[in-house]
Formats: sequence, C-alpha cells, structure tokens
Amino acid sequence: MTDVREIVEKIQGISNTDKTLVQKACTFAANVHKDHKRSTGEPYFNHLYETAKTLAELGMGPVTISAGFLHDSIEDVNVAPETIEKEFGSEIRFLVEGVTKLGKLHYTGARRYTENLRKLFVATSKDVRVLIIKLADRLQNMQTLSLLSKDKRDRIALETIEIYAPLAYRLGIRKINRELEDLAFPFVYPKEYEKVKKLLKQKSRDNFRHLEKFHKAVKRNLARDGITNIQTGFRIKGLYSLYRKLKRKEWDIDKIFDISALRIIVSSVEDCYRVLGSLHRVWRPLPGRIKDYVAMPKPNNYRGIHTTVFTGDGGILEVQIRTEEMHRKTEYGMHFEYKETAGLPRKAIASLSWVKRFFPSFILGNKDIHDRETSTIPDWIKTLGEYNQNTTANDSFVDDLKTDFFNDRVFVFTPQGDVIDLPTGSSAIDFAYAIHSDIGDRMSGVRINGKLVTLESVLENGDIVEIITRPTARPTPKWLDFAKTIIAKKHIRSALEKRKLGTWTNNPAQQH
Repeated sequence: MTDVREIVEKIQGISNTDKTLVQKACTFAANVHKDHKRSTGEPYFNHLYETAKTLAELGMGPVTISAGFLHDSIEDVNVAPETIEKEFGSEIRFLVEGVTKLGKLHYTGARRYTENLRKLFVATSKDVRVLIIKLADRLQNMQTLSLLSKDKRDRIALETIEIYAPLAYRLGIRKINRELEDLAFPFVYPKEYEKVKKLLKQKSRDNFRHLEKFHKAVKRNLARDGITNIQTGFRIKGLYSLYRKLKRKEWDIDKIFDISALRIIVSSVEDCYRVLGSLHRVWRPLPGRIKDYVAMPKPNNYRGIHTTVFTGDGGILEVQIRTEEMHRKTEYGMHFEYKETAGLPRKAIASLSWVKRFFPSFILGNKDIHDRETSTIPDWIKTLGEYNQNTTANDSFVDDLKTDFFNDRVFVFTPQGDVIDLPTGSSAIDFAYAIHSDIGDRMSGVRINGKLVTLESVLENGDIVEIITRPTARPTPKWLDFAKTIIAKKHIRSALEKRKLGTWTNNPAQQH
C-alpha cells in the first residue's frame, strides 16, 4: 500500500475518516494505473501522487485531494464513473468527471479546442475545484515537458502560458502561476527567453551585491528599533514576469526596480507599518513607489506593503512586507476557509466582505469547497462558463478570452471605495456594465476623479469613477467601438437587439 503520510501531514485538522478516504483513493489509483506508463517511461501513478501533493500544498481538503489521485482513472484506464461513485461518493465522481470531460485540448484554433476550452469554464463555473485540480495536473505535466515531441511540447506550452498560468493568477495562486509561466516561457518564446536570461545575468551581479549589503543593514536597523520577530528572504522576479515588464519598459532593464526584492515577514499587521516606518527613517523611498495593499488589497485579495528605496550605495531595491498569513495566501491562493468532512453533508458559510464579492460561499481555512451553486462562483468564472455558447470555431472566443480576462489589469474604484478589476484599456462603459447591466443600459454620463468626461474615456489605475444614469438613456451602436470587455459588449448587443425588435422599455425592472 502506497504511503500517503507526506500528503496527510499537509492537511490541517484532518480526521481519521478523511485520512482513510485519501489513503483509499491513493491505493485505488495505484492499483488501476499499475500497468500505465508515462511517455517518459516512469509509472503514471507518480504523476497522480504529485498532483495530489500539490493540491494538499494549496490547502485543499481530502475530497479534492482524493479526486486528484483519481482524475485520470476514467479517461486513461477506463474506470466506470459508477465505480468512482460507488467507492468514493457522488461528489468525488462529479470532480473526476468534471476534469475528464475536458478531453485532450488542442491549442490550434480548431473547433475542438475552442469547445473543449468552453467545457473547462462550464465545469469551473459549477465548481472551482475542477479548475484547481486541472492546474495541479498541468503543473506536474509541465515539469516533464522537455521529454515530449516538439509539436506537442509547443502546443502544451502555449496553452499553458496563455490560459492556465493567467487562470492561476486570477485565483491568486501565485506559486503555480509563476512556475507555469517560467516552465512554458523557453518553449513559447525561446529567443526572448535567452535575451531575458542574458540581461538578468548582467544585472544580477550588481543587484545581489546591493541586496546582501542592504539586507544586513536592514536587520541591524530593525533590531535597534526593537523589531526582531521577523523572517527575511530574497525574491527574484520570474523570467516571464520580467520579460513582460521589459516589453513595457522598451527593454531597458535599468528602469525595472523589482528584479530582486527583500521580503520581510512579520507577525502582525501593526508590525508591517512599524517595519515600513523603520525603513523610511533610514532609507529614502522613491516617490510613487510605496504601495499599501494592506489597507487596499488587490481584487484577488493580495495583501502586503511594497516600497522601493535608495540603498545609499548607488542601488535601488524593492522591499515587500507581509504577515505570515499574507505570505501563505499570496503563494497558495484560495483565501477561504470551508467545511469538508468525508461522507457528511457540508455547507459553506460566507464571511468577510471581500469574500462575499469574490467567492461568496467560502470562509477562511484549510478544508474544501462543497456548495456548487453558481451564485458562489466569481462573476468572471461564471462569465467564462456562459460566454457565447453558440459561437463557431472561426469566431474570436480565444482572443476575447485573452483580452478580457488574462491581459494586464487596471484597478479602479466606485465612489464608495469598492475596487473594480478591468482589463487595461477599458472605458467608463466597461466599468458601468461591470457594476450592473441596468447601470450600463441607463448610463448617460460619467465623472472620473470628480470631473465630467466622455463615456469612452479610458480608465487608469486608481481612478474613482461615478456613473450618472437616467431612465430614458439607452446604449447606441457606437458604444461597441468603445467597450472592451465581453460583458459590456454582450449587454450592449442585447439592448440594441431589444430596441430593434421593439421590446425595449424605459423601466429597468421590466427590462431583464
């Protein structure tokens, strides 16, 4: 019997019943895959074990980890779904089938790929655990990518860097996001990869010299200020992340100040600000480079304080300050706590205002998700699942997907201080429809930072946007030229169609 102690130890508060479930799934997978080999020649079960271990490291619970062991058993070794349900219950069958139904994706622009990509989002829109299992599976596959044929390798790397890595980022799972990007980068953009490596090597010599010296000085300074309960370490920017930033900076690496950063982990939020004050008392910060994501978290709930300072010896370095909890959530994402106990009915309970906005059915912890009502899924995932089911392979589904969900983002605010996350280049029209379709349909004007501007005005990070509505206002065909997001375009086209058919009403309550 394969030992699962290494995995079980990663699951906080696990019961004996849950241990039995995970062990049973592990043993079952080992038996049904005993003659199954990977293209590398190694036992296929190794892949399943590593996938389950990744899920445990992400903080997932026994049901999801068990499904991780079993996720290829239907497709690859012909285990009947009914057998999965008989042995492990309907919930694990649902998850395994959710992953199985995705099929083998082919990132070629063909109908089969587009439709299978939709299947991924439809399944995810019912239960986000399907996507998390898929991400863990993809990470393990990427680690042996170099052993595949060039065509297969290039196809898998491209869909990883354009679809799966951004999905991990949107879920706040930075550890998987970074690893997927950096594993795919040399295969998707080999010339650019070599160029970035060369630039980084040249820059690193000076950077590390400044960083080591600065690190020692910071620890001495914090100790003098009585701040000793800390952990420190270095963070080196991922190669693909650096590549994207270099493109924005016209390939001038001297304009990038966060290639390497000093990370300081403290025990409390109060200590985050104490450390910041201690640093700024000695080292001058660069103007405009202090970012307080503790007071104003990112929409994916990233929290921490970033500051960039002159080190005094000609260097400029970024410092990231977080609590231990912030650091764990940044790396492993899924910032919720939910109840999951094998064999018993579960129900998730909402908590914290940001959770109600983002993943309303979850509360903080290290259990698992059960409630599969679509109301508990983030709006952006629901939109992916619902998006234009009737489009053809020649339509722009994949391009829209990359533009709307996976490109760089801007973070703007309602007058009440709520954060709205939109693709770069979004207009006030996109903002209005992101709030609510009725707001978009009745939009007659907009104020950005207190100033009246045109509806097509492009939004910038930090803008405060106030939408002005009136009952008789209505969308026009011109709005489609200024809208960037799928959601906005969908509602504008719907409104235009209603006007054309004569079913438009000035009463919003009767409109939808």
